[in-house]
Amino acid sequence: MKKIELSVIPGDGIGKEVVPEALRVLDTVAKIHGGLTFNYTHYPWSSQYYVEHGQMMPDDGLDLLSQSDAIFLGAIGDPSLVKDHISLGGLLLKIRREFEQVINVRPARLLKGMVSPLSNPQDFDIMIVRENSEGEYSSSGGRVHNGMDEIVVQNSVFTKKGVSRVMEYAFELARKRSGHLTSATKSNGIVHSMPFWDEVLAEIAQNFSDIQVQNIHIDALSAFFITKPQTMDVVVASNLFGDILSDIGGAIMGSIGIAPAANVNLNGKYPSMFEPVHGSAPDIYGKGIANPIGQIWTAKMMLDHLGEVEMGTLVLDAIENTLHAGIKTPDIGGKSNITEVTDAIIANIEEKAYKPI
Repeated sequence: MKKIELSVIPGDGIGKEVVPEALRVLDTVAKIHGGLTFNYTHYPWSSQYYVEHGQMMPDDGLDLLSQSDAIFLGAIGDPSLVKDHISLGGLLLKIRREFEQVINVRPARLLKGMVSPLSNPQDFDIMIVRENSEGEYSSSGGRVHNGMDEIVVQNSVFTKKGVSRVMEYAFELARKRSGHLTSATKSNGIVHSMPFWDEVLAEIAQNFSDIQVQNIHIDALSAFFITKPQTMDVVVASNLFGDILSDIGGAIMGSIGIAPAANVNLNGKYPSMFEPVHGSAPDIYGKGIANPIGQIWTAKMMLDHLGEVEMGTLVLDAIENTLHAGIKTPDIGGKSNITEVTDAIIANIEEKAYKPI
């Protein structure tokens, strides 16, 4: 029996609704698998936890999480209780940084049954590989003086180590897929970090002669995500550029509410963390209309990471079959509630798994 220790953090808002639905799917997968079991340890860390305790997680929070095989996160943030830079910095970003989750992977593909806002989407299937530890989101900088004399400096920090490992990961992924890699740059306007990014790309590419590489400026690439997404496969990008592109990816899929993500630790010292791209949406919490697909697709990515690729494929197929049948939450044009969507996905998984050959 393969036992997976899973740390579960529902977080804020709809995270507290979609996470339990995704766990129902994981329990179904475990039952079908027969040799797999999940042991859940739930942590109530959230904005409400901060109000009650003055911190987003306890002092030994990271030690507790380090004992798990993976972290399954819902959504963090409730500005009515805690400012976003406090809630994110005290939990989400803290976990990413302290656990060296240096790669962020976000797929963007047109799922069967989804309606893209693009007039002719042509079945795109993009995998965005985002540097997750430095770049434009580095906390280096500061503010001095006041009034009209105030000066703000925000430093982008790019290291050879950080840029090399995200590119190597992307090249390896491209090798497993179509053999095509696109790099997001802006070396015609950002004169230090982006030429460096391009130089490292060219250096790494020498070890992957079988991969077709193109280097595109971020403004043009953003436009290409809309005008010809079917020409993209693996896209590697810096922290900021990857964040922007993945949101565009969610939009052209038909909703950012269905988009998943993985925060990957490469060295095996710490667990990786899996979370949907969507936010906590506290305005719809408790209404039963939150879309569970982003969290369930995130569970599929976690299954893949844990070596259960066949089970992950079963989950994604069930998501597509459910969407194709028109069983959707209101945000994507349906009339079903969160439980009905999850029930349909589970029924699809069971039907396919137990169908006689």
